[in-house]
Amino acid sequence: MPFSSLGLRPELLKALKPKDYPAPTPIQTLAIPAALQGSDVQACAQTGSGKTAAYALPVLELWLRQPRSQPRTVHSLVLVPTRELAVQVGETFRSLATPLPSSLKITVVFGGVSINPQMMGLRGGTDIIVATPGRLLDLLDKNALSLSRLNILVLDEADKLLDLGFQDELQAILKCLPARRQNLLFSATFAPAVQGLADSLLKQPARFDVIPSAGSAPDIVQRAIAVDAPQRTQLLRHLIQTLGWKRVLVFAATQHACQIIAAKLRKAGIAAEPFHGQLSQGKRSQVLADFKASRVKVVIATDVASRGLDISELPVVVNFDLPRSAVDYTHRIGRTGRAGHSGLAVSLVSPDTEAHWRLIEKRQAISVPREVLTGFEPAAAVPTDTGVNAPHPLGAAHDPSGGVKGKRPNKKDKLRQARQQATTL
Repeated sequence: MPFSSLGLRPELLKALKPKDYPAPTPIQTLAIPAALQGSDVQACAQTGSGKTAAYALPVLELWLRQPRSQPRTVHSLVLVPTRELAVQVGETFRSLATPLPSSLKITVVFGGVSINPQMMGLRGGTDIIVATPGRLLDLLDKNALSLSRLNILVLDEADKLLDLGFQDELQAILKCLPARRQNLLFSATFAPAVQGLADSLLKQPARFDVIPSAGSAPDIVQRAIAVDAPQRTQLLRHLIQTLGWKRVLVFAATQHACQIIAAKLRKAGIAAEPFHGQLSQGKRSQVLADFKASRVKVVIATDVASRGLDISELPVVVNFDLPRSAVDYTHRIGRTGRAGHSGLAVSLVSPDTEAHWRLIEKRQAISVPREVLTGFEPAAAVPTDTGVNAPHPLGAAHDPSGGVKGKRPNKKDKLRQARQQATTL
């Protein structure tokens, strides 16, 4: 099915270069016509499936269809959770809008930089604004823009924006919007915990959950390497050097860990940089630019880098620290294996995170054999049964989840364990 069959006008079709947009992806084929009909949309599709264009194209088409008004009012608002994603989405909109009338104004705003240039950029109004929630609220507080005549609200990485971390900001923004509007929610995952809030936003929505077929699923090889926690940095360095990885995105749990790991890799002669929320926007932008240009080989990041970032031909993602949830795992490994390229996702599993890794396997419906590399053998034996029902390698008493149902210790087991612990104190 060609893009010309989706209801887009010729001006927009000119922007769809065959190299970048050879044909509509499944999510684009489903979501674009529904959005053009004015329906609310909730769309869930894998990372790298073309979700940005799936909402950007109908937003631009619907802007073209409306009569021009003076003074200029905000037609569409796109909310995103991170600064980098705001920049990336803005670039996509501007690329797709190249053949459109020059009067179209697209504005991107985010925190971490001075608000004054952004306020100046909003003088005279704007047609489409891409924003992070905190900075948008700052601009609204300063009366730098009005959203009272908004037509379309888009939530990109919607499940993240609907989560508790953004819920207060999102509710404050919703109070500034007209009740009658079109809502478009897009994400790679929709956790059950946020579905209730999503339902409260949507009115008779078209819902699309695109499950990748065997041929369209990202080509990502997943590996799990058993290693003691103190040896993870040495193992990471060993893998980078012996396997000749050219670019690696490493996920760590904290900003401090990002700094420490990057410093240790640099000491070993590996060009590495941390990437987290406490860095200035200028530094974050520079790190990404150097990473994309291969001036930096390794970026160690918190989950701020797990959402929406599109780094072409990124071959390897490493979970130095395991993600907090299976949802975060999906977003992390989705940074590799994009746009038809193959990728590798490596998770470092220590004895104290074995139970959590098995929970991720269970939620992801996968089973990844534990590997043990010579010279990095963990002190505790690796379980021979590494499936989702495997016991914890140190016993159920060490399993923070209480063990798998059917294998949890009974009352007698717990009393016996308590007596054994008492004798060793």
